[in-house]
Amino acid sequence: MTPAARVQTSIELLDTIIDAARSKGAPADRILADWFRGNRFAGSKDRRAIRELVYSAIRACGPVPDSGRAAMLRLAQTDDSLAPLFDGSNYGPAPLAEGEVAAQGGVAPDWLTRRLAASDIAADEAEALLERAPLDLRVNTLKAERATLSLPLSGEQTAAPHGLRIEAGTQVEQWPEWRDGKLEVQDTGSQLACLAVGAQPGETIIDLCAGGGGKTLALAAAMDNLGHLIGSDTDRGRLSRLQPRAERAGASIIETRLLDPKREFEALGDLEGQADAVMVDAPCSGTGTWRRNPEARWRLDEQELARLTALQADLLDLAARLVKPGGRLIYVTCSLLDEEGADQFAAFLQRAQRFRQHELSLPAGRARGNGIRLSPYREGTDGFFIACAARP
Repeated sequence: MTPAARVQTSIELLDTIIDAARSKGAPADRILADWFRGNRFAGSKDRRAIRELVYSAIRACGPVPDSGRAAMLRLAQTDDSLAPLFDGSNYGPAPLAEGEVAAQGGVAPDWLTRRLAASDIAADEAEALLERAPLDLRVNTLKAERATLSLPLSGEQTAAPHGLRIEAGTQVEQWPEWRDGKLEVQDTGSQLACLAVGAQPGETIIDLCAGGGGKTLALAAAMDNLGHLIGSDTDRGRLSRLQPRAERAGASIIETRLLDPKREFEALGDLEGQADAVMVDAPCSGTGTWRRNPEARWRLDEQELARLTALQADLLDLAARLVKPGGRLIYVTCSLLDEEGADQFAAFLQRAQRFRQHELSLPAGRARGNGIRLSPYREGTDGFFIACAARP
């Protein structure tokens, strides 16, 4: 493909991504994967170039652009090599029209930028949300030790005890060490959230919103595969991926439970007042993960944010019913908005009078309200709020 053809293809893909963002359709990575699968004429260099153009254009725009072309014109304002490719050549984009307007830049739609600023995420802190994320690994201590593990690439130690950071884009899934279950791809912030649980061998621990199970696997390793670990979720598709991952990791103590939305307690009632620890890795806006999913900024609106904060409160109240006396509740959200983090947890402590804030001591992060915040700018991790409450 010619450079101009790559630009035009990226514009067309951006149109699809923009439409999907507005309608809550498929995410950008799936749209790109489907296009690459159906257009084999695009070689590996073409695919890399198109992916780079698409994601760079997404990051360059704040509010949802009117079109893929407007998004690409916004990127052209910061990349001098792009404007000459709007030349009307075969398979390339049409020439620039007089008065044609590029999309608006910025970190996010205006309403969301204001919400972030109210949570002290502005200037450099905000800009860092759109940088490219590094690739972090966790050494699975059920099968390996970091000091003796020989890898194709040397990794940099992260703030997490078993964390390594390697070059972004590395095809880790092709490494024998990954196939053997000695490594997991997991952001350092996510690893630190698991560290906050303080999981011990022999405990009963519930990962209430387990999803695909990345944190559940880290908890199993911290428990040295001893005890009872429940991974639960309302998403059947995501939860179904946990057991195959657990088998690869050698984590045999994990029990999965599929929850019915609005009736979650029915599947967990036998554990009422029985858990040493419950981790609530709550569904959220994902503002802390924009480095990996930049188009998520375009999918969020105030109505959806209100729905998410209500769901977070419900999950905290559910988790409180499961914690035994002397146990602990750990609240985790990959958001940098206080209404999903510090404010949400403070409201829980007001409601749940039998719980008391438990101070966390993590190797990274800064105090925020009754918990700790990790940010891409200061800690180099995904953005997280992490807090802990103990039941005396």
